[in-house]
Amino acid sequence: MQRKGGQKAVGSTRVEAPVRAPARAPAQVAALAKEVRPAVVPARPGGNVAAVSPEPKATFTPLIEMNQGEAEHRHFPRAQLATRFEVWVDDEAGERRFEASLVSVNVSVSGAFLESTFYLPLGTVLGVRFALEPGAAPVQARAEIVREERGNGPEGRSGFGVRFLDFSGQTEVALARLFVGMRLRAFAEDYLKSQRARSLPNEVERVVDVLAAWELLKATSSVSDPWQG
Repeated sequence: MQRKGGQKAVGSTRVEAPVRAPARAPAQVAALAKEVRPAVVPARPGGNVAAVSPEPKATFTPLIEMNQGEAEHRHFPRAQLATRFEVWVDDEAGERRFEASLVSVNVSVSGAFLESTFYLPLGTVLGVRFALEPGAAPVQARAEIVREERGNGPEGRSGFGVRFLDFSGQTEVALARLFVGMRLRAFAEDYLKSQRARSLPNEVERVVDVLAAWELLKATSSVSDPWQG
């Protein structure tokens, strides 16, 4: 007999618990194993509820595209990047009362869209931590939920968009490099071959000179916004 799914309360937030499926034949189980979907797991000791979703594919060649109007991306481009996001909510005393593991659909310097089968109220402030590629130092930030999609949007996806509020430990630099790193590296490598750069006395002076040359290029080039290039 199939048992009805209940709901578990997390502070003022409710998260749907999974419904126990009836027994299936081995062939059905094997077929279902190919279709992995996010799920909510039982509460941990201490009342915390953790939600998990499938591991993202191990690739790091994100497609960069310009924003198409999502609030969390503002005027920055976004990368189609599936990476693991650890998200959590702390109470007023700083105690963690909710945590989840989700996978991103896309990421920008200003926000991300996360796949999810549960929802939190708009305006909820989350702690988030994610790495842009395997083995890389994680980016850590506070983020606000600014919109949600429940499978009825133009792309038929389920989840919510977050806008980054602030970052910890200058980890936002790693995120910015995802979008402008290649252009900066190419510019720096070319400039450092110049006679002027080779004549400078030390590495710090060369770094300052490269930055000054980059800002001059932005001010005098017809494409002054590096995020658009």
